[in-house]
Amino acid sequence: MTETLPSLPEHLMGRYRAAQDFISARLPIAAVASIPEIRLHMAGPQSGLSRLAEKDPGFGSPYWARCWGGGLALGRYILDNPESVAGRRVLDLGAGSGIVGIAAAKAGATDVIAADIDLYAVAAMTLNATINGVTLLPRIEDLTEGEPPPVDIVCVGDLFYDPALAARVTAFLDRCMDRGMVVLIGDPWRAYLPSSRLKLLTEYPVSDFGDAIGGTRPSAVFALKAAIR
Repeated sequence: MTETLPSLPEHLMGRYRAAQDFISARLPIAAVASIPEIRLHMAGPQSGLSRLAEKDPGFGSPYWARCWGGGLALGRYILDNPESVAGRRVLDLGAGSGIVGIAAAKAGATDVIAADIDLYAVAAMTLNATINGVTLLPRIEDLTEGEPPPVDIVCVGDLFYDPALAARVTAFLDRCMDRGMVVLIGDPWRAYLPSSRLKLLTEYPVSDFGDAIGGTRPSAVFALKAAIR
């Protein structure tokens, strides 16, 4: 399988390739604890992310280098219920490592757009897709500011930790639903979920980023219901 490159200007393509080189060299590949069907480049104590942050002012927060509870739950749900995405076009919004999009591709989605605003996340997700023998269509942009791409299912993991971000994401998801798209959300019950509009589908015990080693917490998968207007 050949890597699908993001659409980047030439001056960013060099940074993208350098990011991939760093990830390949410093983040070992391992099976995901609660989704052993998927392997990812994941950060460890010797990865040197802090040194990279000092060298690259555009580095940002390396959320893409670790597993988060919402993505773990949603990825597990998709693989357990492949009919939820099989034969459909999927958007993985705020894709990070690409774990949810990879699960969707493995479950038979026809196309998977994986969107993130972080160049390092896009570099990681494309490497991770190759490891897992699937194709993602990477987009480096904030899709919440515009109209949704033409997909059938929108998957959102771990984007409700900040009130301003949660409001922006929810408004975007409403535009998606207005166009007939199904919205699936994975989240470990963070504070800014639009709880009154969620239908609980299932829960999984997973280890969220920041939890003690070996510890787990419930992380849920929801379907978003239409707003009452």
